[in-house]
Amino acid sequence: MVTRQTSWIPAIVAGIIATTISYAGPLVIVFQAAKGLEPALVASWIWAISIGSGVLGIVLSWRWRVPIVVAWSAPGSALLVTMLPQTDFATAVGAYIVANLAVLAVGLSGAFDRLIGMLPSAITAAMLAGILFRFVIDMVGAVPSAPLMVCAMIAAFFAGRVLAPRYAVVAVLVTGVALTMIEGGLTGAIGTPRLTLPVWTTPRFDWTVTASIALPLAVVALTGQFLPGMAVLRAAGYEKPDARPIISASAIGSILLAPFGCHGLNLAAFTAAICLGPDAHPDPAKRYVAGIAGGVAYLVYGAFAATVLALFAMLPATLVAACAGLALFPVVSVSLSTALRAERGRDGALVTFAVSTSGITLFGLGSAFWGLIFGLAVHVLQTIASRPAQAAAG
Repeated sequence: MVTRQTSWIPAIVAGIIATTISYAGPLVIVFQAAKGLEPALVASWIWAISIGSGVLGIVLSWRWRVPIVVAWSAPGSALLVTMLPQTDFATAVGAYIVANLAVLAVGLSGAFDRLIGMLPSAITAAMLAGILFRFVIDMVGAVPSAPLMVCAMIAAFFAGRVLAPRYAVVAVLVTGVALTMIEGGLTGAIGTPRLTLPVWTTPRFDWTVTASIALPLAVVALTGQFLPGMAVLRAAGYEKPDARPIISASAIGSILLAPFGCHGLNLAAFTAAICLGPDAHPDPAKRYVAGIAGGVAYLVYGAFAATVLALFAMLPATLVAACAGLALFPVVSVSLSTALRAERGRDGALVTFAVSTSGITLFGLGSAFWGLIFGLAVHVLQTIASRPAQAAAG
């Protein structure tokens, strides 16, 4: 007979695994975005997104008795890879606040479903794919530098996608680290684990930076994170809560933690699936423990953010690039499929993808912003042009 205490163990393990996978994949993208920043700022950034994800996951899961997994925005991190090197960090923090104020307004208004319905899914998916596609390209570009390691990581990923999809990214990281250790490629030392102290950055506001970062950041959070996150919850049979409290709480947490480096917290989708199935607990009413356990794991990792930073700093750049590209590969695949699936709207989606991938900057505004604008312009133009033909046919 299984005791009550023992029955919680799978849920606790599921939560810890989901959080660990977040560090194995999406955190790598944060490190790429943070290149050039002082180590104290990077450690503070990791602390902020970890503590925020942990607190929100614990509170929301306990309040609603649903395994709600909160994480930082991986697409948002990817967007910042091209933006932060050209941007003063204080103005970037100001853009984070504006982006999350926009998300908060959507959350409080209850307009999430209506707003998502107004944006063509092909356009938003193409923008997301365009932002992330460069990581897949960088992964391929890393092959000549370390062919054995990168090819082994790629093989581990695609084999893992068939054998154990949830743990494919973990297999990639383990393979890469193991080969690096065998080849003696680890550099530096972790040192004694120590608690991390967050660093305050007073936000500054600049309209070009705000428009270039805040709008795409808000759009990818709503369409690339909250939308699939809510879909995963609903698919698992959880009809409550609705999107309003989750979006609002995540936005408030993001605003409060922005001066410490947090770019955005949102509902997890892919790692959340680990906590939502029968493997976490056969009783859906008890799976919320997985959300709480994952939140506690976030708090532990975040408390020692500087140590996590030192650990990743030991890894070679080719390993980090390969891991980031493979972690985002499924998202790019699904986004491209969504963008190009329907014939109507395909032109606008392709324009969005091409511009978002290009890395162009016009009037101080980045490629993700212009990809969204140009793609929507093509979509509207073709919609208007098709009306006479539709009227004649009718």
